[in-house]
Amino acid sequence: MSNNFSYWERAAFIDNADVIIIGSGIVGLSAALHLKTREANLKVLVLERGFLPSGASTKNAGFACFGTVSEHLEALKHTSEEDVARLANYKWRGLQRLRQNLGDANIDYQQHGGYELFMTGEEAHAEKAIDNISRLNNLLKPAIDGHNIYTAADAKIAGFGFNGVSRMIYNAFEGQIHTGKMMRALLNKCYQKDIIVLNGCEISAIYNNGDHIDLTSPQGNFTAKKVIMATNAFAKQLYPELKVTPGRGQVLISKPIPGLKLKGTYHFQSGYYYFRNIDGRVLFGGGRNLDFAAEETPEFGHTDAVKQKLTKYLNQVILPGQNVEIDYWWSGIMGFNEEISPIVKRLEPNMFCAVRCNGMGVAMGSLVGEEVAELALR
Repeated sequence: MSNNFSYWERAAFIDNADVIIIGSGIVGLSAALHLKTREANLKVLVLERGFLPSGASTKNAGFACFGTVSEHLEALKHTSEEDVARLANYKWRGLQRLRQNLGDANIDYQQHGGYELFMTGEEAHAEKAIDNISRLNNLLKPAIDGHNIYTAADAKIAGFGFNGVSRMIYNAFEGQIHTGKMMRALLNKCYQKDIIVLNGCEISAIYNNGDHIDLTSPQGNFTAKKVIMATNAFAKQLYPELKVTPGRGQVLISKPIPGLKLKGTYHFQSGYYYFRNIDGRVLFGGGRNLDFAAEETPEFGHTDAVKQKLTKYLNQVILPGQNVEIDYWWSGIMGFNEEISPIVKRLEPNMFCAVRCNGMGVAMGSLVGEEVAELALR
């Protein structure tokens, strides 16, 4: 059936694209919207290999966050204070842009705050983090609209019913969203602007012919004047030289829990574990740090080691003694590198990329998409 397109299909869907965007996640759709906002007559086509957006845009935990104390301190080991503050501001502005573009009701935005937990046995780590609260508040205050962000919150631990949690830091400005609703809202805006999104179309090869770019897929061939690659963790499959390492996140969701006390977003072990409330359930993910090599994969799936660790933490630390039933599991693929900034650049004439959100796609995605769209327009 490859290239068995009718005249009507070619005229309405396939031919004469000004810009093709590979990837229909947060970044790709944000780029498409910005292109059409700036140049309403552009013909923009988005190609997505999955039935739904592949990667992490609809498979993440829905955290509207911009970094814990431990994550900032880790970044400061190899990055300047200026760059850490700049990236925090970028993520903060990205979250505000997402809310502005789609509306809080359409993404089910809730600002219940976020908590960083420190377990029994992590007292030295906790003490260091708490000792640096004032430093980080002073550093990041200008970046986060003049707010003091972090406060010690040990007094709240007992109210949540956690077991084995010794210290806690609170961030009042962290929120949570429903990423499924977010993607539906993004798609609806794209449809309203006459942006075409085709699913089940994986690009296998790219040929740059100078004045146009040809894309090959099992469904047929596509041609555009310019192409934006917004495939995040899968970028190296088309451009192996890009410094993007895939990182799999494994996630569970519990069955509904009567009387659930948790409200907000929670992180521990430097952000490698994270959980939240949603619809009377607990969503819990993480565990990449158990075996980084095994989780540096573009393949979806699960490992027994991570599933056992998440189940143990759920029933012994988060909701001790409740024997919580797990409803189902899934996984998402994120794009990482030691460099903390995303890659937004021109790869070659008329070919651009916007990838590597380092697990912060909800926060960064809107601005990363706009940035690459501006680059393509110039």
